[in-house]
Amino acid sequence: MQNAGLIVKSPATGVTLNHHFGSPDILVFFSGLFVAAALHTRKVQGAILWGIASATLLAVFFKLALPSLPEGWTASKDVTESLLVKRFALADKLVAMPPSLAPTFLQMDVRGALSLAMLPFVVVFLFMVLFDTVGTLVGVGEQAGLMKDNKLVRAREAFTSDALGTTVGACLGTSTVTSYIESATGVEAGGRTGLTSLTTAGLFLLALFFSPVIAMIGGYAPLTAPALVLVGAMMLRNIVRIDWTDTSESVPAFLTMLGIPLSYSIADGLALGLIAYSVIKLLAGKARSVHWIVHLLAVLLVIYFVAVRARMDHS
Repeated sequence: MQNAGLIVKSPATGVTLNHHFGSPDILVFFSGLFVAAALHTRKVQGAILWGIASATLLAVFFKLALPSLPEGWTASKDVTESLLVKRFALADKLVAMPPSLAPTFLQMDVRGALSLAMLPFVVVFLFMVLFDTVGTLVGVGEQAGLMKDNKLVRAREAFTSDALGTTVGACLGTSTVTSYIESATGVEAGGRTGLTSLTTAGLFLLALFFSPVIAMIGGYAPLTAPALVLVGAMMLRNIVRIDWTDTSESVPAFLTMLGIPLSYSIADGLALGLIAYSVIKLLAGKARSVHWIVHLLAVLLVIYFVAVRARMDHS
């Protein structure tokens, strides 16, 4: 919602609703969201993709039509300050060769990364990737019906795959290759096997040759924001499995759900919920109902936030 321009910063409340609904960014966002949600309701395959496509067409129309639209609208602050005007750029061609990997391939300072000064950063990234992956795999696994007795089937293989992706991606110099919660859209469409992942990988390789169009869409956040909102709605259905009558279960769950978006981090939200879960169970006399590893993780997380994270933020 923030990417779409619907939620903006506020000095009084932190965040607030953007009341300037005349902004083309918001119009593009809602067009994509409504089309995707309606098609998803009708069980149309690729509903989110069609939503992004419809929003893209509207954005292209606005971009091309701006010079001929009424001056009263185009000269307004809603338009002149919009991402459509400032960032959205039409692709100059449809197909192009992928950019070279030479500038980023294996361009790593391994010796510097292994220095004592970098240790806090290594710990931070370790916690981030661990909890991000746990949260994502459990969420998507629950969506796919792959959880048995509250355990993810073949979790070792899933974590190994994620770790390999992270390592190889780093060597290539790209942003972190990891498990993404948006995989829920594939699950929703019926993809639950490795063939789905291989097909997706093949299409990603093919997409490299359409980088101008991909960059045009990916560089304008209101086009992809509807997909994130719809995925969030899909994931929310799993909260019915939480025992809301048990405060020692509901409060940590609530803190986790609220902590993830407000901290802008799956890892931080999960850490907040896990600490609360351990402490509340302990004070409620239910410590033995929780595995000792959970209490150990809670202690380590507190030490991490107090001794490592606080020092890093201060520096």
